[in-house]
Amino acid sequence: MGLGRILVVDDEAHIRTTVKMVLTKAGYDVVEAEDGEKGINAIKSGDNPLMVDMILCDMQMPKIDGVGAIAHFLSQFPSVPVVVMTGHPDVQAATKLMKQGVMDYLVKPIEKDKLLAVTEEAVNIHILFKNHFCT
Repeated sequence: MGLGRILVVDDEAHIRTTVKMVLTKAGYDVVEAEDGEKGINAIKSGDNPLMVDMILCDMQMPKIDGVGAIAHFLSQFPSVPVVVMTGHPDVQAATKLMKQGVMDYLVKPIEKDKLLAVTEEAVNIHILFKNHFCT
């Protein structure tokens, strides 16, 4: 395993591909999902969900949107940092999500350096949190 495993949930294939390329090149393992429903299923199936070190989730998607998916992730996997990415910034929505426990709120197009910095911080927080309870 690389530096950590990131779940990227976005209905736009080119966004998922770009984010995956940036994160993979930096040393992260990336799992992709094209909507909230598939993101929820991806974190439940196969690998232990605790092996996901960060969730990067879009807001506007078909089936289960970002609000629904994020609510699920925060309630079922509270130790996994969730970062929102959106092409439609909304200060009220951002404030509400941050109060609910979202770690950060990124506006598309996301700068490569910002994506990497937020990812590194989220993964480090998750690893520290896991280690705190393992010792």
